[in-house]
Amino acid sequence: MDKKTSVLLVDDHAVVLEGYRRLLERTPDIAVIADARNGEEAYRKFVEQRPDVVVMDITLPGIGGIEVARRMLARESDAKILMFSMHEDIVFSSRALQTGARGYVTKSSAPEVLVEAVRLVAAGKLYISHDMAQELAVQMLPGNENPLQALSPREFEVFRLLVAGHAVGEIARMLSLSYKTVANHQWNIRQKLDVSNTAQVVRMAMTHGVIEAGPGADPAADSPADGR
Repeated sequence: MDKKTSVLLVDDHAVVLEGYRRLLERTPDIAVIADARNGEEAYRKFVEQRPDVVVMDITLPGIGGIEVARRMLARESDAKILMFSMHEDIVFSSRALQTGARGYVTKSSAPEVLVEAVRLVAAGKLYISHDMAQELAVQMLPGNENPLQALSPREFEVFRLLVAGHAVGEIARMLSLSYKTVANHQWNIRQKLDVSNTAQVVRMAMTHGVIEAGPGADPAADSPADGR
């Protein structure tokens, strides 16, 4: 019998993790050899288990999937990473692919789509689910530029953590960076996005689908007066 494709499955929701594990393990040529609930655990198990494919949620507690993917690829440049996410906004899929992920599948896709994606990524091919492929094509049209594309991968991760409510010092610890480095990233983010305070940063994140706005949400109401 041919060797099975080994998979590391990463998601912070236990029910989702178990559901995808069962889906993949019903497939005779795929074996889930490990799972993880957060970015740090995912990276550790990637190093220990050396899976053929990493199937990873893009939104994780602490460091996000894109940052974890960057670290995995820095260690093993040929790592095969497939992102799957509830996010259907183009900014996430394009960021994942720019980082070096080999595929992107939305959680709204049919179950067989994930199985097909794992097989193709394991074979060294690129896979983007149909809905995201269409969005990417539209993004390429003139006039559809997303200002978040101006951010570097590191700046995007800092941006994501800032809008999630983490302070600069906290982000520095999470990303193993100095306070000054994260503060500089924060300044660069504001310059590139042409915003001057936290409320505007959060509003930008809402506009482009990085976070969801709750009913009646008004980020300006919670904005510190000094704009930090």
